[in-house]
Amino acid sequence: MVRPPTSSVGLLLILIGYTAAGPESDLQPRAVRSSACQEHTSLHSRLDVVEKKVEDSVGKLETELAALLDAIEAPEWRPLLDNRGKPVDILEDPGQRAQS
Repeated sequence: MVRPPTSSVGLLLILIGYTAAGPESDLQPRAVRSSACQEHTSLHSRLDVVEKKVEDSVGKLETELAALLDAIEAPEWRPLLDNRGKPVDILEDPGQRAQS
């Protein structure tokens, strides 16, 4: 029983695929590729800096928001937030509000 050599068939298919693909005409010189890698690395480091600044800004905004929410929930703001009773004029002097 004669078996066809499978390794030679595989090699033949690889060669056919390589010739069908054609030569790599857009292969860049090593200096250009190295420059592109440096630019890529530089871009990533700049993106890391931007990401850090965004994270810091978000942290500051979260802190400010928490402080604002605490201020709104303070007792002196409670009458303004209650919807029961008559409406409160926020531009009115607090001393006048107590008299009325």
